[in-house]
Amino acid sequence: MNDAQFGSRDKRGDWKPFYRIEYPPLFMWPVRPVQFLKWFFGYPGYLLPWNIIYALFSTMIWLYLTPSMATTQTFSVGWLSYLLLRNAAFVLIIFGGWHFFLYIRKSQSNSFKFDGKWPSTNNDAFLFRRQNIDNIIWTFACGVPVWTAYEAGILWAFANGYVPYISWTQHPVYCLAILLLIPAFHDVHFYLVHRLIHWPPLYRRIHSLHHNNVNPGPWSGLAMHPIEHVLYFSGALIHLVVPSHPLHVLFHLQHSGLTPAQGHTGFDRVVIGRCAVSTSSYSHYLHHKFFECNYSDGPVPLDKWLGTHHDGSKQSQDAMDRRFAEKSSR
Repeated sequence: MNDAQFGSRDKRGDWKPFYRIEYPPLFMWPVRPVQFLKWFFGYPGYLLPWNIIYALFSTMIWLYLTPSMATTQTFSVGWLSYLLLRNAAFVLIIFGGWHFFLYIRKSQSNSFKFDGKWPSTNNDAFLFRRQNIDNIIWTFACGVPVWTAYEAGILWAFANGYVPYISWTQHPVYCLAILLLIPAFHDVHFYLVHRLIHWPPLYRRIHSLHHNNVNPGPWSGLAMHPIEHVLYFSGALIHLVVPSHPLHVLFHLQHSGLTPAQGHTGFDRVVIGRCAVSTSSYSHYLHHKFFECNYSDGPVPLDKWLGTHHDGSKQSQDAMDRRFAEKSSR
């Protein structure tokens, strides 16, 4: 598939899509119900393709690969180790899968790749001077353990009746509504945490580690400082307050833990046969490129409301440059 039909490549080899990043018809006046329903149920849209995949995956995990509530009533090395190894295996398969096909096998070469270069292999910013090695270390040494700690703690709280539990059989509509809202809530939580760690003192000490990945790849998704991991996965704590089911917790954490691989692929689309499936990663790529824009990339238009949206156009670039100039002159 020829990416020149969908975008242009500059002299550096960087590829840019023709389309502009737009928000879905979610917060618009007057209300546009038909457009909303097309986005919600359509392809690509809110459910398809990615959210429905992660929801189904989490359901299988809850049914077949999660210790029973009787087991999680008491902390033990056995089930805690099992959760850690299970989550590490998911990351290895999914992050590693994206990396294998796009960066090792290079199944589509650099078609639809935003940055014309490949990950750094001789850069002092990274452990052992290698971007992928650095990213993998931070992911497995810290990201997966923090994710697992949140999961284990919340499952333990559910098993012991310390948090409000809602049954799917008794309240199916409510449970489905909570499940559908989790990606949107994650978007809002991510924006707030992301803006916080872009505050200069926290950025220098914490978030700059993640932003070493100016040219991100799949393994960059969870390559974060330990404090950032704690903040990033803290969105799942909402289930200690809002009546929920353990499946909601699993979906919330699986979504938070696995979508960063997709969001950091560095490619706008993945080519499968004659089809090209969007990774929905252009917005976040622009954040890695320009640093102070697109703090979230979900359906809630917080960046647009707060003046930090970059849609990929020259007009957005000019607006961001003016914002930087005003900030520097204060």
